Amino acid sequence: MNSNRAARAVRIVLIVLIAATAIGFVVMSLWNAMMPQLFGLRAITFWQALGLLLLSKLLFGGFHRHSGGGRWRHRMRERWEQMTPEERERFRQGMRCGRSPVGKGVEP
Repeated sequence: MNSNRAARAVRIVLIVLIAATAIGFVVMSLWNAMMPQLFGLRAITFWQALGLLLLSKLLFGGFHRHSGGGRWRHRMRERWEQMTPEERERFRQGMRCGRSPVGKGVEP
């Protein structure tokens, strides 16, 4: 049973390394194909591409599991149920206009 677990762990580590290598080369290739010509930036190495990928994941994505928005949906439903009918209508109007209705008075 332990050898089965060890083999599975080795496979997972191998898949992660292959995926990281592939994604790193994709990021490096895209950067080097576009950024120097568009913005006059320097080309980057594979390791810089992996660092850029890691930095962007930390800043914008985090390292959490994506549950399909279940918690977000639950919080929004709770907030919606606590709103008065007037607040709900203001929210709907704000969503239609693409603006946040929070803190807005009567619109002209």
